[in-house]
Amino acid sequence: MSWGTELWDQFDNLEKHTQWGIDILEKYIKFVKERTEIELNYAKQLRNLSKKYQPKKNSKEEEEYKYTSCKAFLSTLNEMNDYAGQHEVISENMTSQITVELARYVQELKQERKSHFHEGRKAQQHIETCWKQLESSKRRFERDCKEADRAQQYFEKMDADINVTKADVEKARQQAQIRHQMAEDSKADYSSILQKFNHEQHEYYHTHTPNIFQKIQEMEERRIVRIGESMKTYAEVDRQVIPIIGKCLDGIVKAAESIDQKNDSQLVVEAYKSGFEPPGDIEFEDYTQPMKRTVSDNSLSNSKGEGKSELKFGGKSKGKLWPFIKKNKLMSLLTSPHQPPPPPPASASPSAVPNGPQSPKQQKEPLSHRFNEFMTSKPKIHCFRSLKRGLSLKLGATPEDFSNLPPEQRRKKLQQKVDELNKEIQKEMDQREAITKMKDVYLKNPQMGDPASLDHKLIEVGQNIEKLRQETQKFEAWLAEVEGRLPVRGEQARRQSGLYDTQNPPSVTNCAQDRESSPDGSYTEEQSQESEVKVLATDFDDEFDDEEPLPAIGTCKALYTFEGQNEGTISVAEGETLYVIEEDKGDGWTRIRRNEDEEGYVPTSYVEVCLDKNAKGAKTYI
Repeated sequence: MSWGTELWDQFDNLEKHTQWGIDILEKYIKFVKERTEIELNYAKQLRNLSKKYQPKKNSKEEEEYKYTSCKAFLSTLNEMNDYAGQHEVISENMTSQITVELARYVQELKQERKSHFHEGRKAQQHIETCWKQLESSKRRFERDCKEADRAQQYFEKMDADINVTKADVEKARQQAQIRHQMAEDSKADYSSILQKFNHEQHEYYHTHTPNIFQKIQEMEERRIVRIGESMKTYAEVDRQVIPIIGKCLDGIVKAAESIDQKNDSQLVVEAYKSGFEPPGDIEFEDYTQPMKRTVSDNSLSNSKGEGKSELKFGGKSKGKLWPFIKKNKLMSLLTSPHQPPPPPPASASPSAVPNGPQSPKQQKEPLSHRFNEFMTSKPKIHCFRSLKRGLSLKLGATPEDFSNLPPEQRRKKLQQKVDELNKEIQKEMDQREAITKMKDVYLKNPQMGDPASLDHKLIEVGQNIEKLRQETQKFEAWLAEVEGRLPVRGEQARRQSGLYDTQNPPSVTNCAQDRESSPDGSYTEEQSQESEVKVLATDFDDEFDDEEPLPAIGTCKALYTFEGQNEGTISVAEGETLYVIEEDKGDGWTRIRRNEDEEGYVPTSYVEVCLDKNAKGAKTYI
């Protein structure tokens, strides 16, 4: 079956059919393109859906995802995100393997079709030209034959007429001969053109047209094959992502199977466990003795002495009807305001006021003087702290030491805070190490940069590390207190906190002991002059004892000028070399000596310390 033999006279219909085939191909391309857009929109909607239900960072919702059911839901959201990605893969593959390829093929097909039909029209025009030549020679031969016949008749007529001269007859005879010769020439020309036309016509219908139509047929069949292959590719693109989509669905099933109801129940216990003991039995109150009313230990109103002993430092209280007391009042009854120790004086920086930070060491006379002032003004401070704590609880403000929380929850919050601070310290130490290495590189290769330009950055990082360490020590102390591991405070702790440490224990004790529950659930404070005046003398004995001169454990070089105008400090000039008699204990101050009579503290960040490894008590300097 060949279009050249079967459809030799259907040139126009073939032209229409091939154009229809190209239109079908373009329609299929448009269909695939719309499918890719649908896949992209579907993937986008799936991603937006997954993002919409993702937990927000640093929010309460993020904390809820510690439960296995919430983790499974989060895994489902992640799998749906991957599922959306596979639909994007479908869109990309269909676009690259079908849409783009077919669009390029359609352009090539149009060019090929145009070439074939141009060749066919050229052959048609050639055969039509030959036919016109044949018609023209035929009409000329016919005309010449008629002219020759008329000339012959005219000659015969002249020859029969006796009145015509012999010259006229001769002229008529010659004219007849000329016409006969022209007719013979036209006949020969017509015969030649006719043979040529027959040959061209045979070539046209048996050679040229079949070849052209055969090429058009092959072109059309390739188009049909190509659209079939594209449909197979269309299905294969979908089939290729089925295994991955199956894995996504398997991941959702696996996440669902990982849900552990027992574990979630345990997490609920850990999240809301208060650490309190349940209330005990209510004792029988005998009203038969009206003058001697027995007050039960489990009554809501306890005696002052019992209230103080039970409420001290958030200890156990057996006789409270916890379910019948509001939460804020319950927290006020069970927890004492653990005030954070005051941070040690911040290390001064080159841009700060030289005498800005407070001296960590106080002289004996001013210390006793300030102690006397504190004794006289302590009731005001005590009441102010209690009032401040009460206002913060009423306004819903969270204390820094989380003392508004139950013991177990407070311990978890403090531990979390300590872990966060340790991470920040490690980050700052890594940054300091990186800056130090960069400085070493600058020292070895001055053309790469100025080493002195990194000094202020090192000082800033060092100050940040000191602040973070002080914060960590503060929270670790609160954590140890909650866990029942109260550390013994030594000389360094007293030096860091200064007067506050000597004042804080009685104020905390008073806040805890002086609370007395009132019938309406609130509490009042009762100031005791004896408890306010009693201060452990041992806390201050070390400050007043005569100290022997400490031996030098190393040397230091002043990086900046420091004017020590506060008590306990010493002034140094930039570039001056002095002796180190006590290294930095974590409060940001180093004790140095110029001579036997001049010694004091300077900010650690202002000096470059070089400790003697052989000196007693010396530590490796970092």
